[in-house]
Amino acid sequence: MKQSSNRRFLLSALTMMAVSVLAACAPTPPPAPPAPPPVPYRPYPPMGAAPNLTIPPAAADGTRLTINRGVSSKQAAWNLRSAYNVAALNCQKSRHAAILAEYSAFLKTHRSALTSINKSLDGEYKARHGRNYIREREAFQTQVYNYFALPPVMPSFCDATLSLGQDLRSVSPGQLESQAPSLLAKVDTVFNAFFDQYDQYRRDLANWEARYGSGASNAGGSSAGSPSQ
Repeated sequence: MKQSSNRRFLLSALTMMAVSVLAACAPTPPPAPPAPPPVPYRPYPPMGAAPNLTIPPAAADGTRLTINRGVSSKQAAWNLRSAYNVAALNCQKSRHAAILAEYSAFLKTHRSALTSINKSLDGEYKARHGRNYIREREAFQTQVYNYFALPPVMPSFCDATLSLGQDLRSVSPGQLESQAPSLLAKVDTVFNAFFDQYDQYRRDLANWEARYGSGASNAGGSSAGSPSQ
């Protein structure tokens, strides 16, 4: 009885040794592959702009074909007045409080010059468009107002217009038309900067979609979300 028990013990020990030897000889399983990195956030438009915004194209020299490009000095002066008008109506933050007073002073100082410019522009439109000249001019004027009222650019536009008021203090009534193109270009700088940023957003988005697919999820977990701002 005792001998049989010893045999069973010896057999069990030998079995355990064999299992241990086999386990030691077994190949080590390869490590699990690392988790793929999270998909970075989908690029989003600058300044909270819409994702399908239409912006002025760039010319061959890189300048933007905006509503202010290639206009006469008289039209530049009237566009400048329009920009000032948009700012006076929309720039309501306390730091822009001076714009309304500066705009009123501008209209008063340059009343005669603006009246003359307005009449000349009416004549130019009438010569080009005949009886439809009023409609054509109003349509263009609507484009001008919409351009300067572009919501994403409004904060920087208001800052630029505040600076414009300071520049206009040194412009005499007889100089308005000659100075208008350069002053208008200064205001247009903030719009051109935004358009360049928007084009960069489009390039970044195209690269992101080429790598991750248009329906990919962001690091935040949604397919079209943007990081908190």
